[in-house]
Amino acid sequence: MNTHAAARVAAPTRREQILREAARLFAERGFHGVGVDEIGAAVGISGPGLYRHFPGKDAMLAELLVGISERLLEGGRLRVSEDAARGDGSPEALLDALIEGHIDFALDDRPLITLHDRELDRLRDTDRKRVRRLQREYVEVWVGVVRALYPALAENEARVTVHAVFGLLNSTPHLARPEARPDARPGREATAALLHRLARGAFAAAAAEPA
Repeated sequence: MNTHAAARVAAPTRREQILREAARLFAERGFHGVGVDEIGAAVGISGPGLYRHFPGKDAMLAELLVGISERLLEGGRLRVSEDAARGDGSPEALLDALIEGHIDFALDDRPLITLHDRELDRLRDTDRKRVRRLQREYVEVWVGVVRALYPALAENEARVTVHAVFGLLNSTPHLARPEARPDARPGREATAALLHRLARGAFAAAAAEPA
């Protein structure tokens, strides 16, 4: 494929640019601390021009939080279906794939973690319930994989452990951000590898026999 054509396909749409900058600004200053004009300036359009894409800030926040919940669930289900299609997969490899996918989110979409923790209650009741439902379904994807790997682990214990691991992985907004420069890339890889070991250690500890 022509590399320039591939770059055009991969380029974010204006709507995606708006959402990315809105997430960053909301996370930095709080939802009520950011105006439509500031979001517009961040993407090079007038504040009123944003209304061609979103009816307001509330709609941006809802799309951000519902959207990331949908993306995580879809990614988890895709990994499970791909593993099943191969026919020779293992629960251990599938758990590793789930962990890796969530780590990518936790390192690359930190503003969304901050938004979820701080602004979820600002959503309309229907949107908030949708986010919670998607999150529960995502947890159950993990629970099924964890119990396939550790069959002696009770369902409730597996669910508690999955929530604990999410808390661990979603702590990334409190970490120093690895630089995105190519020469600093090992910093991100080292952080990802550490988070992966910690997550696997948590699951192994939960499945271990009490002393």
